[in-house]
Amino acid sequence: MVVTASPAYPITAYAACSALGMTAESVLAALYAGRTGLEASDFAAGIGTALGALPDALEPLPARLRAFDTRVARMAALLCEPLQQPLTAAVRRYGAARVGIVVASSTAGLEASERAHAAHAKAGQLPEWYRFDRSHAFHALCDVLRALSGARGPGYVVSTACSSANKVFGSAQRLLSAGVVDAVLVGGIDTLCQITVRGFHGLGILSAVPCRPFARERDGTSIGEGGALFLIERAADAAVALRGVGECCDAHHMTQPAPDGSGASAAMRAALQDAGLSASDIDHVNAHGTGTPLNDAAEARAIESVLGCDVPVVSTKAATGHMLGAAAAIEAVFAIACIERGQLPPSLGCDPRDPALRLNLVTQARAQRCRNVISNALAFGGSNASVIFGACA
Repeated sequence: MVVTASPAYPITAYAACSALGMTAESVLAALYAGRTGLEASDFAAGIGTALGALPDALEPLPARLRAFDTRVARMAALLCEPLQQPLTAAVRRYGAARVGIVVASSTAGLEASERAHAAHAKAGQLPEWYRFDRSHAFHALCDVLRALSGARGPGYVVSTACSSANKVFGSAQRLLSAGVVDAVLVGGIDTLCQITVRGFHGLGILSAVPCRPFARERDGTSIGEGGALFLIERAADAAVALRGVGECCDAHHMTQPAPDGSGASAAMRAALQDAGLSASDIDHVNAHGTGTPLNDAAEARAIESVLGCDVPVVSTKAATGHMLGAAAAIEAVFAIACIERGQLPPSLGCDPRDPALRLNLVTQARAQRCRNVISNALAFGGSNASVIFGACA
């Protein structure tokens, strides 16, 4: 059987924010300098942990969008701002109806609902500013992005836990390949909220200190917030393109990965097949690497099985925290930066390494020619997705 690779779609612009900074430039500068945005926090009373909160305040939405003014919507506006010029150009070039939006989130407006619930408990009624359909609902995030970008094509939100922001690239790829759109605004955005922090604590997978992916003494993950947006076009000048996407659901367990790494392996193999590449074509892996004992062990087995033990591997969650539905979005920025810069960032906190995990972990920033980078996102319920980004010829 002859397998035809999917077209490579150029990524013409991107923006990012995280605990490392409020712009893609500041985030990448901090990442390559080996800094972390994780700090001890009493955000969730009674739970000692390190969290990755945005370093600066977010501006309110413009008056015309004031009804949607939540923290997640403000993040969307922050990320849209540096993309205004390329978005306007895309809408003008293709027509508003030919520009789609696919965004990922695990929390959507949950943080706003938590504040509204606290106000209700105190005053006996919800605050005037709160409306479920505009403050909490997932589609509200898409509505805000539509208003800010001018895009009028198909728009929806993907929420498959921690694989969400890799899956939006698959959605974009399908919309483009089907001829439904000529450009897609994709990405992921998530905020810190009580349910997330307390939920991970209840599962026993939240570390009391900054997480240590792939380290011998790793004991859990750290939660962060932020996001990233990308403009993907059918044909345009760009340094990096979306080459392939692999998705699977092994449904091994509600929260635990398949111990043998079979779910992650299947996603990576599917991405390679979709891109028409072999294992030897991959120059770097941005690992999901959460710092939890089971996830890191399963992913390490998967990487070894599919790509071998020599490919350089980095987990960036010790720098940003695990951003849940937005994790793969910020990590897509890191994967793209490796190709653009020819440089790998450090994997923080992994020493002393777990000797049982046969990985070529990068502990200091270093020069590395990257033609193709694979980025993994492995979620609850066995929802796995791997995306390959490649240098444009």
